[in-house]
Amino acid sequence: MRHRVLSCLVLATTAAVTACGHEQVTAPRGPAFSQVAGGERTWVILGTGNALPNGLATLVAASGGTVTATMSGIGVAVATSSDPDFGVKAGRLRGIDAVVEDVVLDFGQPRVSGEEVADAAGEPDVGQTAIGAVETFRAVQWVPDAISAPAAWAAGFQGAGARVAVIDGGIRNTHIDIAPILDVAHSASFVPNQPYNFDQARNAQGQCVLNDTFWHATHVAGIIAAPANNIGTVGIAPQATVIGVKALHCGSGSFSWIMQGIYYAATPIAEGGAGANIINMSLGAQIDGRGAGIAQLLNALSRATSYANQRGVTVIAAAGNDGVNLDHSGNTVFVPAQSVGVISVAATGPFGWALGATDFDRPASYTNFGQSAIRLAAGGGDFALPGSQVCSKPRFPSGVVNQLCWVLDMVMAPCRGSGTSNSSYCWAAGTSMASPAVAGVAALIVGKYGPMSPAQLEARLRQSADDLGKPGQDDYYGSGRVNAWRAVQ
Repeated sequence: MRHRVLSCLVLATTAAVTACGHEQVTAPRGPAFSQVAGGERTWVILGTGNALPNGLATLVAASGGTVTATMSGIGVAVATSSDPDFGVKAGRLRGIDAVVEDVVLDFGQPRVSGEEVADAAGEPDVGQTAIGAVETFRAVQWVPDAISAPAAWAAGFQGAGARVAVIDGGIRNTHIDIAPILDVAHSASFVPNQPYNFDQARNAQGQCVLNDTFWHATHVAGIIAAPANNIGTVGIAPQATVIGVKALHCGSGSFSWIMQGIYYAATPIAEGGAGANIINMSLGAQIDGRGAGIAQLLNALSRATSYANQRGVTVIAAAGNDGVNLDHSGNTVFVPAQSVGVISVAATGPFGWALGATDFDRPASYTNFGQSAIRLAAGGGDFALPGSQVCSKPRFPSGVVNQLCWVLDMVMAPCRGSGTSNSSYCWAAGTSMASPAVAGVAALIVGKYGPMSPAQLEARLRQSADDLGKPGQDDYYGSGRVNAWRAVQ
C-alpha cells in the first residue's frame, strides 16, 4: 500500500546495547508450494455453497491441473496448470461455481526515510516506574499517548493472552523488540518458496532488492505489541503475542496468498491453524471491480474474512492511503478493507508535533475516508509539514533524538535495519500504522475480558472510542478514534 516510511533509527546514537548477530532464515511453513514456472498459471477454484467436491485433486488432475492448497471451510482451493484451457475444463466440474486466474496485487511500500539508528537503552532508572517510561524512544512515540494507552497499562491491562496475527510481508524475528512477542512455532509463509522471516522491497526500477532496511511487517508488529522491556519502543498491547503470517513479498501478494493467510490465522491451533484472536492486515490495493474474474476473487476473499468472523476472529485492515472518498469511488474497490466483516481503519496525524502542535486527531493528509467504509480511526502519522528544520526530542536514559521536524509527525516502531542489526527503528506514516494501533487496543480488550465474538469486540471498540468530527458516524473517524483506557473500563 502506498504510504510513507521515513526515518530508520537503528538504536545507536546514545546508548549502548546493539544486539547484532548472524541472520537466521527459517524454512517456509504452511502448505507446500512449487514456484510457478514456464507456462504454468495459478487458479482459484470456488466450490458451490462454500464446499468443495469430494475427490477434488483427482478431478483437477483430470482437467490438467494440480491442487496446491485447499481451504475446505470456505469452499476454495488453489491449483496450478500449464493447460491454457484449464479454467474452462475445471469450471465444468460438478460442485464448482467458478475457476478464475489468480491475480497478484501491488500493495506498494510506505514512505521511509533513508536514515537508520541502532542502539538500546542503558540501565533503567529505578525511579521511573511507569510502564514503558524508560524505553529508549518513548519520548518520540506520540501514538500511545494520543489514544490513552499508558492509562490502560497502569491499570494492569497490557494484552496478556491475546494473539494477533500480522498478515503482511516477512517479519524480523530476531529483532530485540519482536523476538519476545513472536510465536515462531505458529508463524508461517504462504508465499511460494519464501520463509516467514524474510522479505525484500522494490527499488525505483521495480526490482526486488536485498538491501531493504524497513520490513513493513516488523514495523506493524512493533506498533501492536513491542514489549515494555526498557529497550526501544513500546507497543499498544505490550504483553500480547504476535504471529507472523507472510502473504506479501516485495510489496506484492496474490489473492490466494492472502486468503490462505487469513484462513490459517483464523483456524484454531488444534485444527492446524495459528489460533489468532485478532488479524491485522496493514495492506490494501485499489482494483476495478469490473475486471475479468475480479468479482469471483472478491467473493473468495470475503469467504475468507467471513470464515475468520465465524471462528471468532476479529479482522482489522488499513483503509488505504490514496485520499479517496470510498462513498463515491465508483467501480473501484479497496481490498481487503472493504471485504465482508472487516474493520476498516483511517489514519490521523499531527502537523508540527515537534514544534508544539498537540492535535493528534487531525485527519492524515493521505487517508481514505467515507462513512460507508471507515469504522474507526487511530494515529497513523503524517508527512505534510514542509521544511528542513531539525527538532530534538529526549532519549532515555540520556541524549536526544535530532530529526527533521516533519519526520517526528510520523510513527516510530521496530524495523529491519541494515546489515545484521537486530535493534533498528524507523518512522513511517500510513493507514498501515493506524490499523495496528486499533489491533493493539483490541488486544487489550481480549487481554482483560478474554476471547469474544468479533461483533462484541467491535462494539466495545466503537462504544469506547472518542466521537470526533460530526456526531455519530463520520467520514474520517467512523465511530471515533480508539481510546485504549476507555476500552478496558
